[in-house]
Amino acid sequence: MYITQGRKGKLGMWKYLPIPLGFMLLMALNYLAVKMLNMDTEAVMKQQIESIGKNMLFLQLLIPFAIFLGGLLFWVRYVHQQSLLSLTTSRKKVDWSRVFFVFGLMASFIIMSTVAAYFITPENYQLNFQPVPFLILSVIAILLIPVQTSFEEYLFRGYLMQGLGLAAKNKWFPLLITSVLFGVMHAANPEVEKLGPILMVYYIGTGLFLGIITLMDDGLELALGFHAANNLVTVLLVTADWTALQTDSIFIDASDPGTGYEVLMPVFIVFPIFLIILSKKYKWTGWKDRLFGKIEPDVAVQEIT
Repeated sequence: MYITQGRKGKLGMWKYLPIPLGFMLLMALNYLAVKMLNMDTEAVMKQQIESIGKNMLFLQLLIPFAIFLGGLLFWVRYVHQQSLLSLTTSRKKVDWSRVFFVFGLMASFIIMSTVAAYFITPENYQLNFQPVPFLILSVIAILLIPVQTSFEEYLFRGYLMQGLGLAAKNKWFPLLITSVLFGVMHAANPEVEKLGPILMVYYIGTGLFLGIITLMDDGLELALGFHAANNLVTVLLVTADWTALQTDSIFIDASDPGTGYEVLMPVFIVFPIFLIILSKKYKWTGWKDRLFGKIEPDVAVQEIT
């Protein structure tokens, strides 16, 4: 059972507080700064791009995640004295085939859906491909996007999932809370300002999907692969001038984002299809117990105090 892997470290409620509280406080301060100063994030990003360029801004946005990931793994290893393996999976070793399978599945979906949209509505896309800036972008993205997405997965679907699960002695509570917190983390993104609160349904829904595949598969491998593919392929293939990560991608989406209701399609159509595919491939059973069951007393004997 993935959640009870947290027992392999030295427990204690205080140990689970500094990292998530510190990160969420940082996100909250960022959000309050944007709102209280009535900051036009789109205009600020445009000014920064004109000053230092898209690739340099992209690099500056990603570097902190390397520090965050290093800090989280250091805390887990030396404060909790828990192994990285037990934070990653309940298997005897990390199953990289799972990471690569779901990475390929998600990457293929993004590429095919983007190409289809380009041919159906070419007026919504601008060809932006420039060999040198794209090459630089590719190097930065390939090196740092997996770091960024891994930090988010290890924090929400790993560290918090295990800590909250052992504290609550059930599985539905950490699944729900980590999904909501994952959505809240994105509240200050410029696309939320552009599209409105409806986009939070997408972010929370994505967190819920990633939490479900983590609990059903007893490990982070699928969530790590999916999240990395989603962010990496997207920043390389197509971005827009109102998103948090504006890059020298192949295409720029020049369409009017409209009401934003189209962002609900992944949550209610695409993600369920992915769940069906993954459940068939990995033969998942016992959905009710894996998602809503209790942490058995004999399993959670080392209580968080």
